[in-house]
Amino acid sequence: MKVHFNAKTGTIALGALLCLSAPAFAQSADPQTNPDNSKINQRDRNAAEPTADQQKMNPADRDLTARIRKQIMADKTLSTYAHNVKVISQDGMVTLKGPVRSDEEMRLVLAKAAGAAGGNEKVNNQMSVMPPKNR
Repeated sequence: MKVHFNAKTGTIALGALLCLSAPAFAQSADPQTNPDNSKINQRDRNAAEPTADQQKMNPADRDLTARIRKQIMADKTLSTYAHNVKVISQDGMVTLKGPVRSDEEMRLVLAKAAGAAGGNEKVNNQMSVMPPKNR
């Protein structure tokens, strides 16, 4: 490391090659470790069930999905799992897929979707409860 003093400005500059002196912080990918929801993602690939890429692009369905997503994201009491629930709208019907951390979270997400869609009969609940591993 070199130290430079600028007499005119009274500043000190430190010169160092940080890339050589600092440890590398790369994300290591353990090929043996799968995300804990990989089996759920495989289940959600069932051809008979709606998937996120089947979201209708008409204005009404896009708006419905956006309203539900905004309500879910605005609720900071929900876990990251609940924030990442798949919301799929097709002709006014909403499908919710993915894991949540508790029955209470599932109830809250369902209530938000039903409120936006116009009733429980317009929501297909395919969420599952996946409690934390380290409880």
